[in-house]
Amino acid sequence: MKNVLRMILLTIVRILGALQSRKAALNDHKRVPDRILLLRPDHFGDAILMTPVLQALRTHAPDAHIAMMIGPWSSEVVARHPALDRLITCPFPGFQRTSQRVLDPYILLFRTAQQVRREHYDLAINLRPDFWWGAALIYLAGVPRRIGYAIQPGTPFLSCTLPFPAAEHATVSNLRLGSAGLQALGYPALEEPYTPAQYPLSFQPTHTERTWVDEHLQSAGVDSKETVVVIHAGTGGAVKHWRNEAWSSIADKLATTEILPRAARIVLTGSKSEISMVEEIARGMKSQPVLLTSTTVGQLAALLSRAQLVLGVDNGPLHMAVAQNTPSLRLFGPTDPHIFGPWGDQERHRVIAAIQPCATCLTIPCGRLDFRPEELPEHPCVRNIPERQVLRMIAELVQTEVSPYGS
Repeated sequence: MKNVLRMILLTIVRILGALQSRKAALNDHKRVPDRILLLRPDHFGDAILMTPVLQALRTHAPDAHIAMMIGPWSSEVVARHPALDRLITCPFPGFQRTSQRVLDPYILLFRTAQQVRREHYDLAINLRPDFWWGAALIYLAGVPRRIGYAIQPGTPFLSCTLPFPAAEHATVSNLRLGSAGLQALGYPALEEPYTPAQYPLSFQPTHTERTWVDEHLQSAGVDSKETVVVIHAGTGGAVKHWRNEAWSSIADKLATTEILPRAARIVLTGSKSEISMVEEIARGMKSQPVLLTSTTVGQLAALLSRAQLVLGVDNGPLHMAVAQNTPSLRLFGPTDPHIFGPWGDQERHRVIAAIQPCATCLTIPCGRLDFRPEELPEHPCVRNIPERQVLRMIAELVQTEVSPYGS
């Protein structure tokens, strides 16, 4: 019944949107400056991986008005980006991690389309590949140039679609859409190849945020010259977690000279929902860590910038570490590091990917994150990564980063 209702509502969207699309085509007079709208509904990590396309658009269309529609859960990541003229938050359906009524996404769709229509955008880019709701939104809003990937059911709502590559890094996928959008407005395409050096991640903590970190660490007894290692063990999908006791063991070894040239001070970070995990890791340690579980995005970025090494799993803070050019190591299991791995120098940012698929998964990575709590014991791919492998990779990473550790 739910699928039938969805099909009926999508048909209504196509009919109403066709009227707006024809009207937009008749009234498509190029404005100066060009008005560009980007949509990205995702959370912290995906928002960081998207930042290179913002700067690329600004560089190639310096006079354009660039607006970004993003979920309130990620708005802090891009709110200060210098390429943006306007930030619009939208509680996108399917990304709030709360239940919703069947008609709620469609009610929000029509209401938001009315708001977007009044802005008279020349171009809209639906940056998330499988986000049909975003494609339908810009279709209903009558945006004349609508760019996205050819993934059903969103394809009919777009004016220009690109074939979606199976295992391309998320940042490259964003840049391809940005390049197509620029060409749709008459600008040259983005220069290739798309590399982290050419299109880096971007987030700059403020002086106030850096001062906050310095003062907080000092109050915890961390000297300004001490080596700091940050561990962020949590993430949105519990199946991506490693073993808490293994993090405790790794942290204790880093707090001695067993791995690093000199003992490090360990900082455990996490969101409010991850407090119990952070506290369990801390209880399992013999050394005394610093716990930070209530930072803003800017304060977290400042802390990662202060650190000499960041460890964790597939999560947003590890991408933020790359944006701060701080060496990092992350553990992967169900997600593909070719798509969601670090967008940075491969010598400075390492990945350990689980290689043994779970009993009920045909392949690894399987790409599935929505496991019920009772299913998690049957999906231990990340938890099976051996501690000795992590220690060995840390040692290799430290050897390539002599200067941050050797002073």
